[in-house]
Amino acid sequence: MRGTGRGRAVLRRLPRHPGALCGLAMLLVLAALAFVGPYVCPWSHTDVDYTALRRPPGARHWMGTNRIGQDVFAQAVWGLRKSLLIGLLVALFATALAAAVGACAGYLGGWTDRVLMFVVDLMLVLPAFLVLVVLAPRLRKWGWLALVVVLALLGWMVTARTVRALTLSLKERQFVVVAELMGVRPARIIWRHILPHTASFLITDATVAVAGAVISETGLSYFGFGVQPPDVSLGTLIADGTDVALVYPWMFFFPAGLLIAFVLAVNLLGNALREALDPAAVRTSSVPSHAAAPGISG
Repeated sequence: MRGTGRGRAVLRRLPRHPGALCGLAMLLVLAALAFVGPYVCPWSHTDVDYTALRRPPGARHWMGTNRIGQDVFAQAVWGLRKSLLIGLLVALFATALAAAVGACAGYLGGWTDRVLMFVVDLMLVLPAFLVLVVLAPRLRKWGWLALVVVLALLGWMVTARTVRALTLSLKERQFVVVAELMGVRPARIIWRHILPHTASFLITDATVAVAGAVISETGLSYFGFGVQPPDVSLGTLIADGTDVALVYPWMFFFPAGLLIAFVLAVNLLGNALREALDPAAVRTSSVPSHAAAPGISG
């Protein structure tokens, strides 16, 4: 019942945040554009129109064409889809790994905590970009899924440290102590009692991590270490249009605008979730007005 009440309080509070509905609406529009756009556009991202090289936006090509006559709209919505898939998968894998490592380290303690935190500290000192640059050429044959795995493995450590700190405080709570006295196994305690109480942080962190993963993928693809041709992502499209941004602006500003809109939408929604899921804020919003100010009457 406590979880249901908190969930209802969150649902009541979230729409009141000015950025929540705006960010959610932008994300829905971008998701629809990414997953429906390729089927609406008469061109695919690989089609070439040799009669329309670097053609400005018009009725035939809604966002113009690039150097070799490929439709910019078709390529941008396909690249947006690929970037969104990479961002979502990276955030999902990285958050799950961070939650498991942080919760186990904080709850089990002892040598488990020392070994896991040593791994976290070791991963933190590794220069992530250099590791990606070294590994990317060797992983090209595995496609973009290999990029997802590498980005996830290099982006979970800070979240794991935070989950560990939360777990250290949660393990002293009464409901955890009672479960231990009842003989509940540690794995079940972590799954049923520890992780649910870190859900607000994990949801917010995963939401923001999507934007971070998309930016990382875009940067790698911009420098040629990410998604490889003939596939496209927002990073490859921005890289292709950078040198002609002022001469043929549609080749650069449309994919760049999609990236900016996505990052902005995720940040708006992430900030709204952070406030809505904050336990103190939720408790305040769930207290009736007559109980919040005892002794004050009309």
